[in-house]
Amino acid sequence: MHIGSHLIETPLILAPMAGVTDRPFRQLCRRLGAGLAVSEMTTADPSLWHTDKSRLRIDHEGESGPIAVQIAGADPQRLAEAARYNVAHGAQIIDINMGCPAKKVCRVEAGSALLRDEALVARICAAVVAAVEVPVTLKIRTGYAPHARNGLRIARIAEDSGIQALAVHGRTRDQLYGGAAEYDTIAEIKQAIRIPVIANGDIDGPRKAREVLRHTGADALMIGRAAQGRPWIFGQIAHYLEHGTTLPEPPLDMIRTWLLEHLDALYAFYGEGRGVRVARKHIQWYCQGHPDTEGFWQSVNRVVDAGEQRAAVERFFDRQDADGLRRAA
Repeated sequence: MHIGSHLIETPLILAPMAGVTDRPFRQLCRRLGAGLAVSEMTTADPSLWHTDKSRLRIDHEGESGPIAVQIAGADPQRLAEAARYNVAHGAQIIDINMGCPAKKVCRVEAGSALLRDEALVARICAAVVAAVEVPVTLKIRTGYAPHARNGLRIARIAEDSGIQALAVHGRTRDQLYGGAAEYDTIAEIKQAIRIPVIANGDIDGPRKAREVLRHTGADALMIGRAAQGRPWIFGQIAHYLEHGTTLPEPPLDMIRTWLLEHLDALYAFYGEGRGVRVARKHIQWYCQGHPDTEGFWQSVNRVVDAGEQRAAVERFFDRQDADGLRRAA
């Protein structure tokens, strides 16, 4: 799949997720099979561009291209300026957020709240496309509410405005992340427009990935929550789509290695104090499903020292290895 001049060789994309898809996680997912990794959404409010949070969100040092940055806001000219600002700081693809269902985002008429105003959608898309020379993409939901699914109209507006790829989450804003994603609307959109369409929502493994591709005809898949604690999911899906065979889950020693590398990257990126705090949720995601995770989680959540946190993770995996040997004996 191409986004403008950029070839996305593996049609599997890490979805932008606030508080999750920072540079360390993007780099790990790319290394383990994602063809593209989109940044956390960055604000279009210029008064916030120089905060520590914004500074880290535009830090792309060492990332392999193409570098895709998502911008969020409701004012066309501010979004256009945000696009220019991010391109100046390394962005090679600009993605516009019209899919976030969070209350704090929709309350300021950004994210998926924009889907209620198709004229504004057109103005935003046109302004951002005109502002930069890099490809501009758009992420949407199927509509704002189940009785108001206007994803197809939004898709046509996007294409007419010069948007070069469209990601569609198979839920409306009102559904948040509840219930099951539907793919009929994505299939309808794919049939109606010529630009690449990326299917998103509930893609949690290789067989589901193939099912969604067949149902929608999409050019690529976007994976979000299923990659939390499982960054290797991209390699598993890519292998299945190419070969038709399912890879086994990675062995414990590989998961241990990836998690420890992830922790080290977080400490280096954020500094020890904040790195430890950010790491907690990732540790929980990686370790869920293993024996005694609840007790481990309660203890490691109180740790404030990076070395102690890292050592606790190593001890957890040592216990998992010992338990596995006892069960095999």
